[in-house]
Amino acid sequence: MRTLITILMLAGLAMAQDAQHQQGVQTRGDQAMGFSHEMTTHHFLLTKNGGVIEAEADNPNDKASRDAIRQHMGHIAKLFSDGDFNAPMFIHGQTPPGVPTMKRLKDQIAYHALPTGRGAEVRITTANPEALEAVHQFLTFQIKDHHTGDSTEVH
Repeated sequence: MRTLITILMLAGLAMAQDAQHQQGVQTRGDQAMGFSHEMTTHHFLLTKNGGVIEAEADNPNDKASRDAIRQHMGHIAKLFSDGDFNAPMFIHGQTPPGVPTMKRLKDQIAYHALPTGRGAEVRITTANPEALEAVHQFLTFQIKDHHTGDSTEVH
């Protein structure tokens, strides 16, 4: 009985810590990105040669969020190209998996921001197998930490 109570208490503590972490990710994300997570949707996709970071305004008439997303994604593509991953490190409160390798192999990875109908995406591509693994680790972490429900399978 005592063991069960201890397990339940630890499970409750872990859930509270996860909820607190998730709130921090959302708050810091809104601050770093310049648009509200409540009015937009993020997706992270793993591809055979890299992946995609996508954000779109939920409301097709929300031009302010759309424009903020486009500006942010252009900025992120430039920062990541330069090996600067301070934004995701700030948002998540830790260094996401894959980042050290992505920094080291920055010249082996290309980042291109492209507008979409309601926002923008950053296409990440590489021909380097080590860089590809790092990109997939980074995007898988994003999927899990943002709770997007996106597949972690390579498409």
